[in-house]
Amino acid sequence: MTIIVTGGAGFIGGNFVHYMLEKYSNYRIICLDALTYAGNLETLQDVMENPNFRFIKGDIADRALVYSLFEEEKPDIIVNFAAESHVDRSIENPEIFLRSNVIGTSVLLDACRKYGIKRYHQVSTDEVYGDLPLDRTDLFFTEETPIHTSSPYSASKAAADLLVQAYGRTYPLPITISRCSNNYGPYHFPEKLIPLMIANCLNDKPLPVYGKGENVRDWLYVEDHCKAIDLIIHNGRVGEVYNIGGHNEMKNIDIVKIICKELGKPESLITYVSDRKGHDMRYAIDPTKIHNELGWLPETKFADGIKKTIQWYLDNKEWWETIISGEYQNYYEKMYANR
Repeated sequence: MTIIVTGGAGFIGGNFVHYMLEKYSNYRIICLDALTYAGNLETLQDVMENPNFRFIKGDIADRALVYSLFEEEKPDIIVNFAAESHVDRSIENPEIFLRSNVIGTSVLLDACRKYGIKRYHQVSTDEVYGDLPLDRTDLFFTEETPIHTSSPYSASKAAADLLVQAYGRTYPLPITISRCSNNYGPYHFPEKLIPLMIANCLNDKPLPVYGKGENVRDWLYVEDHCKAIDLIIHNGRVGEVYNIGGHNEMKNIDIVKIICKELGKPESLITYVSDRKGHDMRYAIDPTKIHNELGWLPETKFADGIKKTIQWYLDNKEWWETIISGEYQNYYEKMYANR
């Protein structure tokens, strides 16, 4: 079995590469990653010498490169993690999100049509559903929830999902899509809430929180997500969408306070900054379908997962300190300095 994992040097993709190589000793895993700002080869350092692993630096929107890779490797499965994924960046510069998230997806689908594939899996997001009101805790996103995007990022992911479904119906291709809630865990790029707060806490820097910090997210430990995708690509029904959720809803401000407490830092580090444009209030996923069909449920409670995550950042300071000393620093200043 040969699997091409696009975006495998990123956060979720990198964790998936580690997970699959550890679980399946007879699978060949090919990672295709453009190594843009959130892709980090150090994430894959431990598997670089694995004979079942190959890394290729390249852009999924590069048709010639993708086609030659298909010809050479003849993959059985594609798992597409490759995406620009930060909402704030999409608000600053929407165009690069369209190239990676939409055009890149279309190139991969065309390659699957041309060379054949047993399964194309698109890794998407619950953000395509928009948001839910804070005062309706009885409401959850299901696979039937209409698409209602709020940012250029979520619009680009929704466009990709629709394209995948269209190719599945028209050509037809054996496709599946998963839409996950917010992930956390090892190798998370330190611009996202949890790793950013851990890094800033450890350096006694201000902890920037949007608005009043009352936005609610459903948190999913990344290894639980990898297990779900593994189940879908092997056993999921072709043409289906599966929601992958954590049943771990938390307000942003409560997460920041937990991190302060775990690291023994004062809450006085918290600094409220002006809110993100069009900021979604609440995300919450109903994972009934994937549970009923594939037997998946999240195994990691947030209280345990956040402890494991903090410990990983303490044990792997070099990994994230290298990142925040580079180009990211300029971006961070631009986003938070004058708010």
